[in-house]
Amino acid sequence: MKVEPGSSDATAAFEALEQGVYAVLENYSNVHRGSGHHSMVSTYLFEQARGIVLEHLGLSAGKYVVIFGTPRSADTLTGLLERGSYLTASSRDVGLPLGVRALAIERRALPTGPPVLTGGGTARLVAPGWVMWATAPGRFEAGTPGIVNVIAFARALLLRRRLGDHAFEVPADVTRTAAGILRVDDLERFSGRALLQALRQTLIGRGVRVPTVDGDQPYVNLDNGASTPTFEPVWAAFRQAWRQPADVQQDLIRDVRSIVAEAVGAPPSEYDVIFTANTTDAINLVAESEGRAGARGTGPVVINTLLEHNSNELPWRAVPGATLLRLPMNGEGFLDLGKLEAWLRAYNQDGQHGATRVTLVAVSGASNVLGVFNDLAEIAQIVHRYGARLLVDGAQLVAHRKVEMAGAGIDYFAFSAHKVYAPFGTGVLVARKGLLAFSPAEMEGIRSAAEENVAGIAALGKALVLLHRIGMDVIQEEEQALTARALLGMGRVPGIKIHGIANPESPSFAFKGGVVPFDLKGVLSHTVARRLAARGGIGVRSGCHCAHLTVKRIAAVPPWAEQLQRLILTVLRKFELPGVVRVSLGIENSEADVDTLIHVLDGIARRPKAGPAEMAFRQQMDDACKAAAQRVYAQ
Repeated sequence: MKVEPGSSDATAAFEALEQGVYAVLENYSNVHRGSGHHSMVSTYLFEQARGIVLEHLGLSAGKYVVIFGTPRSADTLTGLLERGSYLTASSRDVGLPLGVRALAIERRALPTGPPVLTGGGTARLVAPGWVMWATAPGRFEAGTPGIVNVIAFARALLLRRRLGDHAFEVPADVTRTAAGILRVDDLERFSGRALLQALRQTLIGRGVRVPTVDGDQPYVNLDNGASTPTFEPVWAAFRQAWRQPADVQQDLIRDVRSIVAEAVGAPPSEYDVIFTANTTDAINLVAESEGRAGARGTGPVVINTLLEHNSNELPWRAVPGATLLRLPMNGEGFLDLGKLEAWLRAYNQDGQHGATRVTLVAVSGASNVLGVFNDLAEIAQIVHRYGARLLVDGAQLVAHRKVEMAGAGIDYFAFSAHKVYAPFGTGVLVARKGLLAFSPAEMEGIRSAAEENVAGIAALGKALVLLHRIGMDVIQEEEQALTARALLGMGRVPGIKIHGIANPESPSFAFKGGVVPFDLKGVLSHTVARRLAARGGIGVRSGCHCAHLTVKRIAAVPPWAEQLQRLILTVLRKFELPGVVRVSLGIENSEADVDTLIHVLDGIARRPKAGPAEMAFRQQMDDACKAAAQRVYAQ
């Protein structure tokens, strides 16, 4: 059967798909390790997608494991596999511009040793001198995957059974211009704080009620550091993009590239904007480039820090012949810039280490654990003074502070759309021209692989346009006011210890974002997080936050305890590592959200033991996950 653009069959296919994806967005959060309702539901839907792929391919879950990735990551992984040991399913073959590849690999054929792409999720435990890698599939899914895109792909596979194999191979006939998709919306008349207030009313999932021990309550998302929800105008850009013909989709990619360059202060005459799968993918690209450059001479020295997410730490370990130095931080999370300059002077000026030179300094723009913003302009000045380059992991920065790459002197900048209210599986690497050691043909392959996810790129562009119209100064003021309220209220809860900057009156508070890590005396972090969900419908995150070195530094974990943790994880694969609870605020949050958090935390502190209702909460959550799956995957 041939489906024509604009036909009832094409329209029905897209409408049914979009209905399912909207249901995903109403309950969206990052998958795995989250304690809140949305994270549990999203994890359940994401893992169900693996089974749908296996069913589509006619394979057994006992023999095969499904790995989700992008065109480039899938090609990299299949290059390590023996012929005949895997099958592939692709969103491109379905006719959707989502950039999803699903590899169903025989379990016996999975590669051993360190994964080719490393970062968040690929490791279970990290110490300065060793890594305990995760098991499959997480070991081969570096960084946050395109969760919504993957679930949309699985939904599309189910719909094809009913509507035919060609249901999505032509878009419904709703052609628009790229400018119309990216810059025109129902909120055009607003700007600044008025736009922020109006945008909050369009939050997808706003008012969703979730099960708690006291009945259904409104969900409170305090897990923005893991992933952000989205808004109606961003969703509109995403779904319009996947309905457009190829020429409009190419216009979208070009226009979003310009939007990104403007958003991060990177003049196109000086910088290239390269779309990737996520921040982890972007940093791995730079690590691969550094490895190639180092292969032509002495092994490079990379200066990293104890403040980093695994995605800006593990890739540097994989650079051939590289030496990795880790810059210390103080108790608030600020880096020792005196030490940075001393190391650079010793290597690059005084020649104390022979011909070996520091080639790159890789730092986070904002800590995903302590929420601090280090002075990137000062760091760049020191780095360039001694002839090195600066990479900034901006995953926790772009949605919260203004970025000026050229003004600050940043050479590489990486971030993810899912931290910027566009959770549709794309990331960005902005690189100073001429630095990446890839051939023109290789660069074209890198670009084309990521640009297959046109819909995700359009969503990112729309989100950045909205943030720019609000103004980063407005966002900073709003988030700092909420952070101060949270710190003051949490500080009055008995038994709570807030790590890092805890006093809004401190001079350091100006450099503090809306991330508050804490622990509660006598109660494990995972238990606190689960009770916040059970008693208040609050979503937070607990554990090591893919930043093991940072968490162990603030928790003062000695080397012998690291080895003990390693031994325990070897024997008990499901053991939960100790860590901290993390509250992370976003532009959708309100004073009421913060007050709910403080009230529920106070109740946990005064009544820490679980009652009978909490013991049954897990079953309530299982039922909620199954109900969500019915809404998303029902044909």
